[in-house]
Amino acid sequence: QQSGRKYNLFLKRRLRIDKRHQSKDSIFFRDGVRRIDFVLSYVDDLNKEWEKKLERRKEFESNLQKAGLELETEDKKESEDGKIFFVKIHAPWEVLITYAEVLNIKVPIRENDIPPTVENPLDCVLFPFRLPEKVMHPEPDYFTAPFSKDKQELYLINDESTFFSPSMRNRIVNYILTRCPYGTEEGKKKFGIKRLLNNGTYTAAYPLHDCQYWKKASDPNCDSERHTLYMEWARFLRFYKEQPLDLIRKYYGEKIGIYFAWLGFYTEMLFLAAVVGLICFLYGLFTMDENMSSKEICDPSIGGEIIMCPLCDRDCEYWRLNTTCESSQYSHLFDNVATLFFAIFMGIWVTLFLEFWKRRQARLKYEWDLVDFEEEQQQLQLRPEYEAKCTQKKRNPITQEMEPYLPLTSQAVRFCVSGATVLFWVSLIIASMIAVIVYRLAVYAAFASLMENTQTLQPISGVLTPQLATSVTASCLNFVIIMILNFFYERIAIWITDMEIPRTHMEYENRLTMKMFLFQFVNYYSSCFYVAFFKGKFVGYPGAYTYMFNRWRNEECDPAGCLIELTTQLTIVMAGKQIWGNIQEAIVP
Repeated sequence: QQSGRKYNLFLKRRLRIDKRHQSKDSIFFRDGVRRIDFVLSYVDDLNKEWEKKLERRKEFESNLQKAGLELETEDKKESEDGKIFFVKIHAPWEVLITYAEVLNIKVPIRENDIPPTVENPLDCVLFPFRLPEKVMHPEPDYFTAPFSKDKQELYLINDESTFFSPSMRNRIVNYILTRCPYGTEEGKKKFGIKRLLNNGTYTAAYPLHDCQYWKKASDPNCDSERHTLYMEWARFLRFYKEQPLDLIRKYYGEKIGIYFAWLGFYTEMLFLAAVVGLICFLYGLFTMDENMSSKEICDPSIGGEIIMCPLCDRDCEYWRLNTTCESSQYSHLFDNVATLFFAIFMGIWVTLFLEFWKRRQARLKYEWDLVDFEEEQQQLQLRPEYEAKCTQKKRNPITQEMEPYLPLTSQAVRFCVSGATVLFWVSLIIASMIAVIVYRLAVYAAFASLMENTQTLQPISGVLTPQLATSVTASCLNFVIIMILNFFYERIAIWITDMEIPRTHMEYENRLTMKMFLFQFVNYYSSCFYVAFFKGKFVGYPGAYTYMFNRWRNEECDPAGCLIELTTQLTIVMAGKQIWGNIQEAIVP
């Protein structure tokens, strides 16, 4: 009862707010002046740990206010389900300018007066793909400089409430949230919103959009940039339009802007490669009847007279070479002279893609003032997790300041555990690939015996040969294994990267990226390497066939080659990956 009264008093004190009517679409506090920069939400659940969570919230929110942030709480009655409290956070001007200097945020000092580049003569041709100028360039171009609290008169501060963009404000508040302490537990200092989300003290922490995406905000002071992005960019019918990268950068920040710049550039370059690939495919289609090897295989007087050895040791009969006529014709679609040209073209395309992207990236760096971005990110304060777990300190020889550090022995142990874990998962992929190969060998004989007519030595189906049937089923099984392993490894990779305690966010991202790349490369392409380079190479000859584990006879390629099976394998894995990705990104949300 005493705890319950204490909880009610705390809520009454916290919920002394102005009860004037306010639109739920508003991005301001109830006074209509202070902007909501971040929102924390929690559920009032009276379970065993509710009192501990209450104490954490009290301490955390008290420390946020000490850091200069202003809070306002919405009662759970205001939520749709009547269970969720919302804590709205506002960063006042003094907090913004303090942390803008800490984070080295660049702000305008003067409008750009450099004359624009000469107009492109192809502009009239590209006009259908252009977006309105207001969407492409939502604000003037400025010369910028890192913010300094002592030199405010140098900056173009026309309005304090709009000087920092919403993405900058969100970044500053998030920086404070990730480093704000909330008490001591088990003798260790605890801090950061991430831990509070993990232990259920808060259910979510997020910044607000400026409006609903399907309609403009009712507030005339709101730019409704989210609505503009939806109408002009994030719709399928706008797929052929250029991307409003400046608006994306302004609304979401530089990292998201750079990502979509890369994605758009990558898609454009892939379109060029797809056009060349389509031409090569059409060449194979139009020259299919002129292919000499498939002609000889299909000819009753040549391929029809050649009797081939059984495909398995038991239950399989002899068969005629011309039974693989249709599969050899289809193999020519992907295995012809144009395929060689396409392989050379893709080697050149990859190099050009990388070099042109470097050029595009350099241009964006200049336009968005990100020339020293990576160096600045490295020099910024350390990851909060690193500061929390590294209790030992040493003097930085350059800055002469005491900094936390991880002893060399501890780093070595962590890297050994990390490397062993990655090696174990790569070994698991190889083991699963061997299991799929065993499956292929086991069912190959079954398909070979089922698909033959022992009276006429003809296959039941012209297209679905034993090799293709085995390849399709094995590819589907392999795809399921790939997605299961990928699902678990993503979580393992995050766990072992956290265990390594990288010093900066950039180090963290680089290490996680390397682990994911190494694993996914082996996971997605090991089966393709098997079909391309190993299948059919160790078969033996009649009377002395090669067996795997002295039990299963190694499978052979189709007489026309393994490329049609490799195409099947790639199609199932890549198409399945795309479909699954779209389900996760579009249908599930």
